[in-house]
Amino acid sequence: MQRVRVKIEGLRDPMQARKIAQMGADAIGLVFAPSPRWVSPEQARAVADVLPPLVVAVGVFVDADAEVINRVAARVGLAMAQLHGDEPPEIVESLSVPCIKAFRVRTPEWIAEVRSWLEGVRSRRRVAGILLDAYNPEARGGTGQRFNWEWVAEARMAGKTAGLPPLVLAGGLDDANVSDAIEIVQPWAVDVASGVEASPGVKDLKKVEDFIRATREGKELHSEFWL
Repeated sequence: MQRVRVKIEGLRDPMQARKIAQMGADAIGLVFAPSPRWVSPEQARAVADVLPPLVVAVGVFVDADAEVINRVAARVGLAMAQLHGDEPPEIVESLSVPCIKAFRVRTPEWIAEVRSWLEGVRSRRRVAGILLDAYNPEARGGTGQRFNWEWVAEARMAGKTAGLPPLVLAGGLDDANVSDAIEIVQPWAVDVASGVEASPGVKDLKKVEDFIRATREGKELHSEFWL
């Protein structure tokens, strides 16, 4: 049995990153797309440098070229790139690091979009995870909105998620609902931004601590993957 992994999204402050890693986070998300949580490569490197070996830095990009992603990954020391735009599947082969591909869920048929994208990926092993977030026409994540988790549960029970990369759940999570979300969705990892913030890019450390505790108290799941 493996515990559900925790990714804390949108950090900008190395001191907060160090404390959050000590609390038990498995990954830190660094946002390189236009956002109140945006960081420069220099800021991101300062955050990545304070992380212990088993806590990984994930760069979040929206429709960036592979060349840009690879340059930032090398400069910052990213372990993964999270693709949060309309990136084509062919980009996976050009990346220097594994990727997490984000999809914005808006209907019960979300699985069709995921599988269609994956069909264009030649090396599935380069896709470390599929992140499911709420759909918002104005923003690419970090909105605090959630989608219907039952849609994922229904797909799983129908066998439609078999063979997919590990699922990462995002969108509207906080310490009050993450345990229920884990029970329903059974994800490999959970991803939170606004649910643990004092303001964009500034985390409320008590909320982070409560979120991680609530996640650890949730259901443990079978998994062969490590974030």
